Amino acid sequence: MQAELKALQIDRSQKNGPAPARWATRWIIGGVLLFLLLGAVRFAYTRLNAATEVDIARVHAESSAAAGPGVVLNATGYIVAAHRIEVASKVVGRVAWIGVEKGDKVKAGQVLVRLEDDEYRAQLDQMKGQLANLQARLAELEHGSRPEEIAVARANVGQAKADLENAQVTLNRTKTLVSQGVMSKQALDDAQAKYDSALAHVNSLQKTLDLAVLGPRQEEIDAMRGQVTQAKGGLDYAMTQHDNTVIRAPVTGTVLERAVEKGEFLTTMFVGDKGAKGYVVALADLNDLEVELDISQNDFAKLHARQKGVVTTDAFPDRKYDGFIYEISPEANRQKATVQIKVKIQNPDDYLRPEMNASVAFVSDEKMAAVGTASRPVIVIPNSAIHDNAVFVMFEGKAVRRAVKTGSSNSKGVRIEDGLIGGEDLIVNPPADLKNGDRVKPKQS
Repeated sequence: MQAELKALQIDRSQKNGPAPARWATRWIIGGVLLFLLLGAVRFAYTRLNAATEVDIARVHAESSAAAGPGVVLNATGYIVAAHRIEVASKVVGRVAWIGVEKGDKVKAGQVLVRLEDDEYRAQLDQMKGQLANLQARLAELEHGSRPEEIAVARANVGQAKADLENAQVTLNRTKTLVSQGVMSKQALDDAQAKYDSALAHVNSLQKTLDLAVLGPRQEEIDAMRGQVTQAKGGLDYAMTQHDNTVIRAPVTGTVLERAVEKGEFLTTMFVGDKGAKGYVVALADLNDLEVELDISQNDFAKLHARQKGVVTTDAFPDRKYDGFIYEISPEANRQKATVQIKVKIQNPDDYLRPEMNASVAFVSDEKMAAVGTASRPVIVIPNSAIHDNAVFVMFEGKAVRRAVKTGSSNSKGVRIEDGLIGGEDLIVNPPADLKNGDRVKPKQS
């Protein structure tokens, strides 16, 4: 009975169960460490890329003149690039590499696209070999016959002359014997034929020797020179074709459109969207922008070349840009009863984009001259936004430092004479440690 009760007792030494396997322990420790590492990386990334919250106020520009310059006509249109360039390929081929994306800024001569060049490289090597062959042949003709060749020709003439002398002796002997009746007339004919053949052979070898001494004719050399020149032209063409497999930017500008992808086939003509492409990218200089307007024929008499106007956009109505009529179409549109004009925008900035809606207020020349500098817009900002003759504006999520020229001040703030034009997102009360390029975001109200 005691033995049975003892068997029912709990063994305290086994209360924690069997020891866990060594591999399970390693996995648990590794998972915990990985979790802590990911948390630390995320914390550091958040701290380093955190955007500072700042107070934002839109800068407004107001006319200082009571009435302002007289507006003779308001017109609406679209902003366009003055010179849009569709960069096309000079050769056909498949795209092997593309080095730009839409919106990238490129410099003149920068590589945009590379085409597969296996065929063009093979043609180039073929033309190099052909030119080398013809140049060697020309050098051979220009140097003439080698002394060894002349010596061989002279030796051949000497041997032929010896054979001729032997044939002459045989012929004379045969003539004597025939006259004495010892040999037949047939023997004489054979001896005569052998002599004539030896004489002709001597004359032929002598001419060969003379030609070897004189060398090739000048006409042959000139003809070979012509072939060499032709081969050089073929080599230059093959080299140009090979170089054209690398497509470069013709001007400095911005990529407006990327028309091809890697693996697509390029041709030298446009065949449609679903076929081979005719151009690779579209470029434009965004520092050279115009507003394209269709002016009604009834209002056309109010305008003239070089007339000034103020350009605004629907996207940024507070920002104003000076412009002037740069181009007037030489013909009218019969269907629309309009005349197209283009207004050159002076000093465009990054806020303006091609194909934006734009409005132009054309100003009377007389009133503009009368108002003069009084039409300069008035910009007043809070004193707290200025530090060391500079302010910070928020642009594309970053703080951008701008130097400003200040004027008079009053209870409303400080007048800005230069550095701001209106429409900027001004950072009011910027933090003391804020630097140019720091990430910022508006404070949530």
